Amino acid sequence: MSAVLDLACDLIARPSVTPDDAGCQALIGERLQAAGFTCEHLRLGEVDNLWATHGSGAPVLVLLGHTDVVPPGPREAWQSDPFAPQIRDGVLYGRGTADMKGSVAAFVVAAEQFVAAHPQHTGTLAVLLTSDEEGDAIDGVRHVARLFAERGQRIDWCITGEPSSTTTLGDLLRVGRRGSLSAKLRVQGVQGHVAYPDKARNPIHLAAPMLAELSARRWDEGYESFPSTSLQISNIHAGTGANNVIPGELEVDFNIRYNPHWDAAKLEAEITALLDRHGLQYTLKWHRSGEPFYTPEGTLRAAARAVLAEHTGRAPEESTGGGTSDARFIAPLGAQCIEVGPVNASIHQVDENVRVDELEALPGLYQRLVERLLV
Repeated sequence: MSAVLDLACDLIARPSVTPDDAGCQALIGERLQAAGFTCEHLRLGEVDNLWATHGSGAPVLVLLGHTDVVPPGPREAWQSDPFAPQIRDGVLYGRGTADMKGSVAAFVVAAEQFVAAHPQHTGTLAVLLTSDEEGDAIDGVRHVARLFAERGQRIDWCITGEPSSTTTLGDLLRVGRRGSLSAKLRVQGVQGHVAYPDKARNPIHLAAPMLAELSARRWDEGYESFPSTSLQISNIHAGTGANNVIPGELEVDFNIRYNPHWDAAKLEAEITALLDRHGLQYTLKWHRSGEPFYTPEGTLRAAARAVLAEHTGRAPEESTGGGTSDARFIAPLGAQCIEVGPVNASIHQVDENVRVDELEALPGLYQRLVERLLV
């Protein structure tokens, strides 16, 4: 097997369901240290993080990834054991093949090959890995970024190995992501008998006009290559299970994916004002997943476009779509961030997979990108 396929299989065989790293970072740290990297293992809470660097000074280029995976679900639904990597018809199957142990393996091989070919490269090449990307993302890169801010650790460029491609490797370059803000709203009423509504206050009826306004609002018209901000109500719950009881409380969960027109504080203020205007008695709990980030035209974006065009024969689509990634914690440090990785069609699914030929092409793609930036 090739170096990247061998390492990817070794990583996939380790059941590193969030936040358990299952020894992935120890294995990677040993390899990078043998290649001349200085490795720092940061155990924060129940989360393992690895910071490995080669070289010194600016510019600082970070390869960002995660060793944790989502649970496999019912194992009987898989054609083969999700933690026993298997190749069938030129495709590698297993949990984490695409998201994102394949990219992590490619990062390691690319880093090893780059420093062997360019031991006196300019600046710093770094690898940052966490075991908390698929979970709460509290003690992973979010926490590490706070430590970096306190240390004054500079980061100029960040390449995240999230599965960004849509059909073939390199057909899409992610140049930003929307922010994500979640909320749990509880609207208070007074429970009572449905035959005596004058003795009760129905929180569903009270909240309905507000929810209609909230869901119908058009927040903006988009921002450069970003789509317009979107609010989606994901859960509504009320009632005791009896059809003759007016509930005393209504629970509503919603999420906002927003572009750089907004930040979390502004959105929270807007929605709080809306609730107050409707005269509701409520409590509201916010969770700020991360602010939007965007990498404008510049050195990193141009280098990635050129490398991907060389690989595919045509310029990649440059997109800000998708959900969130750990790059949202690195961007506020002043870094330009992009995402380049394998096809994302099977991520988080049963029989997650990546084509072997595309996996084997990934280290070379990353190495050429690093060479454009640090040689």
